[in-house]
Amino acid sequence: MATTTTDAALLQLIWLASPALPVGGFSYSEGLEAAVDCERVTGEATAAAWLADQLHLCLARADLAVMGEAIAAWRAEDFPRVALLDDWVLRTRETSEMRQQAVQMGRSLVEWLKSVQPEVAARAPRLLTYPVAFALAASASSAPVRDCLLSFTFGWAENMAQAAIKSVPLGQSAGQRILLRLAAEIPAAVDKALALREDERQAFSPMLAILSAQHETQYSRIFRS
Repeated sequence: MATTTTDAALLQLIWLASPALPVGGFSYSEGLEAAVDCERVTGEATAAAWLADQLHLCLARADLAVMGEAIAAWRAEDFPRVALLDDWVLRTRETSEMRQQAVQMGRSLVEWLKSVQPEVAARAPRLLTYPVAFALAASASSAPVRDCLLSFTFGWAENMAQAAIKSVPLGQSAGQRILLRLAAEIPAAVDKALALREDERQAFSPMLAILSAQHETQYSRIFRS
C-alpha cells in the first residue's frame, strides 16, 4: 500500500517529536530539578501541576507562539522574519542555562537535518535556536501548523515527564499519569499560542528564571538546566 502525503507528514512529525531524536532534550529539566531541590515540587501531584503551569504560562506564550510564526515564515521563504523570530528567542532567555539549551538543541537539530534532509538544513542561514530550528524541520512537511505545534509540545511533555521521574524521583506509572494530564492540556495551550498577536507574545516567568539561575550553582544535579 502506498504512503499518502498525509501519512508522510504525520510520520515526519512523530519522528521530530521523538525523545530519541539526538538533540539532547533528555539532558535538561528546565528548572524542574531546582524546584525539586528547594521542595517546591515534592511528588507526583506537585510535579504535574508545575509542568502544567509551565506549559500554559511559559511554552504557550513564547516558544509555541514563535514556532507557529516561524513555520509560516520558513514556508514563505521570509528569511528576514525568521531571523527576527530567532533573535527574539535569544533576547528573552533569562539565564545562561536557558540560552545554552536553546542554542545547543537548535545546533544539534540542524546537524541532524544535515544527515537526513540536507536540502532542508541548507535553508538555515545561520545557527538557530531550537524553536526556530524545529519550525524549519516541521515546515518541510505538509502538516498543518497546529499539528506541528502539537507534536513539538508532546515531545516536550515526554522529556519533562522523564525529568520528573528522575529528579523527584517518581515511578514510571506516575510519569505516565503526568504525561496523561499534560496531553489533555496541550491542545488548549497550542490554540492559545496560535491566537496570540505578536505584541502579546512574552517570556516572563520570574520564579522559573530564579530557579534556573540557582541551578547553575546547585551542589548536586543530574540535568544541564
